Amino acid sequence: SVRDVSSRASARSRMLKLLVPLSVVLLAQQCCAAQADVLDFGDAPRVMRSPWEGLRVGMKTDDAAAKPGEQFQFQADVNKLMDIIINSLYSKKEIFLRELISNGSDALDKVRFMSLTDPSVLGEGDTAKLEMKLIADKEAKTLTLIDRGCGMSKEDLINQLGTVAQSGTSSFIEAFSEGADVNLIGQFGVGFYSVYLVADTVAVHSKSNDDDKQWVWESSADSTFSVTEDVGEQLGRGTKIVLTLKEDALEFLEEERLKGLIRRYSEFINFPIYLYTTKEEEEEVPIEEGDDEGEEVEEEEDESEDEEDEEIEDAEDEEEDDAPKTKKVKKTVSDWELINDAKALWTRNPADITEEEYKSFYQSLTKDFGEPLTHTHFSAEGEVEFKSILYIPKEAGHDVYNDYYKKQNNLKLYVRRVMITDEFDELLPKYLGFIKGVVDSDSLPLNVSREMLQQNKVLKVIGKKMTRKALAMIKSLADADKKDGDEEEEEEEGEESPKKDESEVDKEDGESKYDQFWKSFGKYIKMGLIEDAANRTRLAKLLRYATSKSGACVSFSSAPISNLHCSFRSLRKSSSQVDGVHTLSAKPHIKCTSCSRSAPP
Repeated sequence: SVRDVSSRASARSRMLKLLVPLSVVLLAQQCCAAQADVLDFGDAPRVMRSPWEGLRVGMKTDDAAAKPGEQFQFQADVNKLMDIIINSLYSKKEIFLRELISNGSDALDKVRFMSLTDPSVLGEGDTAKLEMKLIADKEAKTLTLIDRGCGMSKEDLINQLGTVAQSGTSSFIEAFSEGADVNLIGQFGVGFYSVYLVADTVAVHSKSNDDDKQWVWESSADSTFSVTEDVGEQLGRGTKIVLTLKEDALEFLEEERLKGLIRRYSEFINFPIYLYTTKEEEEEVPIEEGDDEGEEVEEEEDESEDEEDEEIEDAEDEEEDDAPKTKKVKKTVSDWELINDAKALWTRNPADITEEEYKSFYQSLTKDFGEPLTHTHFSAEGEVEFKSILYIPKEAGHDVYNDYYKKQNNLKLYVRRVMITDEFDELLPKYLGFIKGVVDSDSLPLNVSREMLQQNKVLKVIGKKMTRKALAMIKSLADADKKDGDEEEEEEEGEESPKKDESEVDKEDGESKYDQFWKSFGKYIKMGLIEDAANRTRLAKLLRYATSKSGACVSFSSAPISNLHCSFRSLRKSSSQVDGVHTLSAKPHIKCTSCSRSAPP
């Protein structure tokens, strides 16, 4: 229609009005670009540019925007930073003792490493003893830790303790060539500041072989600290840290509390840790004249003044003969007690370790004075390196099945022999939560507080390796059970077999070790079949079923074919009548479909 033609013409007109100015702008920009090329390059070959480049250049409104900006350094409020480190980084106050002992261990390791090339750095007498000592003073409310490590000079105190996140251990490692066998713990440079979780003020007295003077560093967790010459008791070499505890942290002056923390976190540190302890003891001493016993005798004599003289003399003679010559008195005895007497067994070669040592280590680690069923000791190399000892206990713990979905604490994680945590689910699946043991690595990824692992692929690799080793340990029990069963069958048939030593016999009260394992932890293996699809085939071979012929537990693969009647490919049974081995033996309702005869019980 005429109206439609008119509207289309109007639209074309508006479009042309928009395109013409835009074309003019583009043409002008292209001309400017061409002119710039001639001015810049003269007779040089033309460089073709995008038609939109000139437009982009023309859109810039500030030439300074293309220049690089000024560089600035981040600033920090020291008071707030210290508050974050002290009150937000750590979840438990008790961590401070682990961090201090770890620092002391690093200092001792440095001295030992340096003494390999220069024995004179160790010094003589007490200075040469590579050890740590802990003193709790309830009257002064102070806790003191002393180590005979490398110590610190004035510059070290300023640079390492006065700079947050400055790790002296990391600097020491970098100063030596790669591959040096220095098994040091520290890495982040913030562990020392955990002392302010429990202390109002901290004084660090330190003497280094590189400095003729001894210095003391003091601070109250504010933005300042002081370093002055220490004219008090001289250390010779090493560091003494004195904590003035807060009122809500006086529990850390109790001897039993300190012993528990040392054994929990630092039991396997390379160096001995001594705690200054006091205790009361009874001692027999001779009775002197004027003691209470003598006074009692005099009173008895006064009461009998009215009696005859001969009777008095006889009574006195008898009392003198029967009177004790000594008495017991209580006295306070103070002495240094070694706390970490256990050794890191997993660091040794398995071929050099006896069964008695494995048993003692299990009892020390788990506080279970029984014997484990079995154990495995292995080292993993490759993408991640770690060492581990795993144990299977004889019996399941109290309410072990009710705690199935709770975090297990049977497995302890160590990094360079310092206990990090025993509460995690990453390394072993829940159905293997009954396994106890240790895992130690020098390269596990930790967060800054060193209280937990970071989630990454390394943990998955470790978890897979440990799960395979744990299942292989259980399988070895099952294989030993099968081997013993075969030997018993040979003996029943009249064949002679070599006599076993009592220490090698795996049976107790007629039960094999795997029978004991299945009674205690069979439900765990069944749960593993449901939860662990990747290892389902391995777990299926560990299942055991009670047989109606002998009452023993057997696997499908080990059940004799002679126990089956005909083919038994298809079986009919009444679930209401067959509810167990005893019912099946008494009233068998399983029948062979090929001959309709009842199966033998």
